[in-house]
Amino acid sequence: MNAVWYFDLVSPFAYLALGEVEALASDVSVTFKPVLFGAILSHWGQLGPAEIPPKRVQTYRLCVFTARERGIPFRFPPSHPFNPLTLLRILTALEGRHDAVRTVFDLIWREGRDFGAEKTLDLARQRLGIGNFESIIEARDAKAKLRAETEAAIASGVFGVPTLSLGNELFWGLDAMPMARAYLANPRLFEDKEMQRVDHLPTGAVRPRPAEASAGT
Repeated sequence: MNAVWYFDLVSPFAYLALGEVEALASDVSVTFKPVLFGAILSHWGQLGPAEIPPKRVQTYRLCVFTARERGIPFRFPPSHPFNPLTLLRILTALEGRHDAVRTVFDLIWREGRDFGAEKTLDLARQRLGIGNFESIIEARDAKAKLRAETEAAIASGVFGVPTLSLGNELFWGLDAMPMARAYLANPRLFEDKEMQRVDHLPTGAVRPRPAEASAGT
């Protein structure tokens, strides 16, 4: 079974999940797909965790705690969220090459580098062996490809990052990795009665969206 792992460098949970995805790659073929988390949020009308002040604090604490519990070297960059576009385009130009993905994630989340600093980009160029980012982005049409990959991810049902796709099933988030491994061991995992029932559970109540609520006042 082939796997696709959708990620954005802005996500600390993607970094925390990376080791598990790398381990998974020893058993199945994994394609690493950079996508734009912001565009995914906009499509589904969502806010990111860092855009809700109380959730931001809880999210950041959970990331630090989880990294410590798992023994993963981890340090938040000086500011977050940040704009990951240039390096997402580079990883797209490199077709999601695994070693490049690991290199960039480590630069941001292991070393806690300032993503907006030119020194960080210089380190990225050095470690990736790329002298001119803009040239390779343009030569490989990475801007358009990143947009297209993000649109394709949305079309397949991706609503957040990281998301692991196994066949026709999606597994969202770091905490879904045990379920993904269980599915690999038993592809009929979702075929029992209760799993089937929750797949088609009726909606009992629907909250109005903010725009709808405003229109009604």
